[in-house]
Amino acid sequence: MSFLQIISYTGIFIFAITGALKARAYKMDIFGGIVLAFVTAYGGGTLRDILIGIKPVNWINDNLALLLVLSGTAFTFFLKENLRRFNRFVFFTDAIGLGLFTATGIKIGLLNGLNETYSLIMGVITATFGGLIADILCNAVPNLLKRGELYATACAIGGAVYLLISRFFETRDLNLLVCVIIVVALRIYSKRKRLMLPEI
Repeated sequence: MSFLQIISYTGIFIFAITGALKARAYKMDIFGGIVLAFVTAYGGGTLRDILIGIKPVNWINDNLALLLVLSGTAFTFFLKENLRRFNRFVFFTDAIGLGLFTATGIKIGLLNGLNETYSLIMGVITATFGGLIADILCNAVPNLLKRGELYATACAIGGAVYLLISRFFETRDLNLLVCVIIVVALRIYSKRKRLMLPEI
């Protein structure tokens, strides 16, 4: 298994937990939890594959990925935390998932012949659109569109740094890891410092 696959599968598991936790917040049953876990884990990657023209999309015939989604949902089902810890856990799992999927989306874009700009866009889409679709299913304003802490912006900055350092350093796996760390760090820092983009 390649390092890219490890990052991708880890992101699937993390975002499955995030989706299932969101289902708990909206008081859904176990089926609703599986649906939101699946959408959060696969939504962005599916849209990326459709835009690039990858057939079949990434989750078709991938039994391990499906198992990870079910495992993430089961983990959430047995996780009993108080509300304050619960909200904090959702935030951190979401931040980690953003970093993992940003790196995955950029790398897949590059491997399929996209230039750096569009690979970066694919990274942001992979990281954020699963959560966007899940929020829409919950009838909530998506985090991606809320005025608040850096979200897609953190993905774009981390992804841009990854592309920049990849021009100078050939250690591709390490570069992917740096991208993940930067996105997670920016997301957490912006939350604590209440950093926001200006209003339109």
